[in-house]
Amino acid sequence: MTEVRTDWSRAEIATLFDLPFDELLFQAQTIHRAHHAAGQIQLCTLLSIKTGGCPEDCGYCSQSVKADSGVEATKLMDVQGVLQKAAQAADQGSRRFCMGAAWRNPKDRDMPAIVEIVKGVRQMGMETCMTLGMLTPRQADMLAEAGLDYYNHNIDTSPERYNEIITTRTMEDRLDTLAEVRRAGINVCSGGIVGMGETRADRVGFIHTLATLPAHPESVPVNALVPVKGTVLGDMLADTPLAKIDDIEFVRTIAVARITMPMSMVRLSAGRESMSEATQALCFMAGANSIFTGDKLLTAANAGDDKDAALLAKLGLRAMESEEPLRVCKALEAAE
Repeated sequence: MTEVRTDWSRAEIATLFDLPFDELLFQAQTIHRAHHAAGQIQLCTLLSIKTGGCPEDCGYCSQSVKADSGVEATKLMDVQGVLQKAAQAADQGSRRFCMGAAWRNPKDRDMPAIVEIVKGVRQMGMETCMTLGMLTPRQADMLAEAGLDYYNHNIDTSPERYNEIITTRTMEDRLDTLAEVRRAGINVCSGGIVGMGETRADRVGFIHTLATLPAHPESVPVNALVPVKGTVLGDMLADTPLAKIDDIEFVRTIAVARITMPMSMVRLSAGRESMSEATQALCFMAGANSIFTGDKLLTAANAGDDKDAALLAKLGLRAMESEEPLRVCKALEAAE
């Protein structure tokens, strides 16, 4: 088994990025097979349970009140509505249900409904993940008591570039929330976005920040920026060569994440709808072992279930099975 390290230096990570491409993928696949089942991809579904109206100014996000993206603010979905979406996802093969709310932080009045949602989805036998913004210690404890499996809070980019992307909270705010989630006993899901006009040094810094946490995130989503008209980055990058990260550089980022965080699930997230099948196949070779299925990721387009099934069949990959049977009907009945 490969040693799990949290003492990576930036120089070591930069050296990995600089490896010949075939050597990098060989190392990543070797490490992947030492810790994960070969040829298995976890299918996940992401649902926006509260869309738009977020007071944060994240430059990539169409749900920010600062964006002129046409996304309308909605209220938190009712519990039954969320559980019906989860049941549909389970029927289509998803084994992980992720839920996002466009909040800076949840209000205490919203927590009882959030708790019921977590309990209901878990009764279906699916992994649960939520991203709700920053949390208080009490809120983190409530989610842990409800049985939430993962909490997502992305660091987005390198510490050096962070304040060029977001000004309404700091990198330290992000790391403090991750520490609170870890303290509460919830698995950490944290990654970021590449293709935001950053340099390779920024990508090194992004991986370094995650790989040197006291414990690696159990889940590391790697997104390719989907430029949205009306957002700061969408308007800035739409007509420039920086609007789309080079495919090989994206695969390198996946591979370095796999090597430095060998036990983590590396999730090939947003941006897949514009990737070729060959690029996605290289990402799986580089150690990505999870994808989001369905036609939409929060507000952005996604590849779609049929295309994903066809791609996995073409590559001879299979969907990762759940460790416990689905109990969809029971969960829906309990919520009524």
